[in-house]
Amino acid sequence: MKKLKVDEKNIYLDKQSGKDFNRPQYKKMCRRFKEGDLLYIKSIDRLGRNYEEIQEQWRYLTKDKKIDIVVLDMPLLDTRRGKDLLGTFLADIVLQVLSFVAENERTNIKIRQKEGIAAAKARGVKFGQAPKPLPANFHEVYQKWKAGKYTVTEAAKACEMPRSTFYYKARVYEKATF
Repeated sequence: MKKLKVDEKNIYLDKQSGKDFNRPQYKKMCRRFKEGDLLYIKSIDRLGRNYEEIQEQWRYLTKDKKIDIVVLDMPLLDTRRGKDLLGTFLADIVLQVLSFVAENERTNIKIRQKEGIAAAKARGVKFGQAPKPLPANFHEVYQKWKAGKYTVTEAAKACEMPRSTFYYKARVYEKATF
C-alpha cells in the first residue's frame, strides 16, 4: 500500500480471520467509502474466505457504494478497466474462481488444524494454560474450611483466589488425597 502511496490513515487492517465480514476495521472502512473511491486489496483472500459473502460484498462495494476495486495480485480484478459487458463478465468469472479458492483454502486450513491438534493430543501435548500450583497455605485453609472454621468466602480469600476456583481446587485436592 505504501508503494501505491496510499495515505496511512486510509489503510485498514483486521487481525481477525477472513471467515466473515463482521470485522471492525472492515466495517469502519465501508462506512467511510464515498462514490468513486478506490479500494486496493492485496489478494482476494484478504477480502474474505467465504465464497458467497465475497460475491455479496463485491456487489455491495461496486454496485451500492459505487467504488472501484483493484486486487493487486490479480490484474484481471480491476473494476476501473473493462466496464463493458465482456470486461464485467471476465472479472465476474475470475472473482468466482478466486472466491472459491479462498473458501476452499479456509476449509483446508481448518482440516489441517484439526489433524494437527489430534496428532498433538496423541503425543500427550496439553493445551491451555498450565494450572497454577496450590498456594502454600492451601492445606491448612482447606482443613479449617472442612472443619467449618472458615466459610468458603474466607477460605478463598485466605488463598487469594475466587470462590469457584477454591471449590474446584478443593475437589481436585480431595481426589488426590483420598
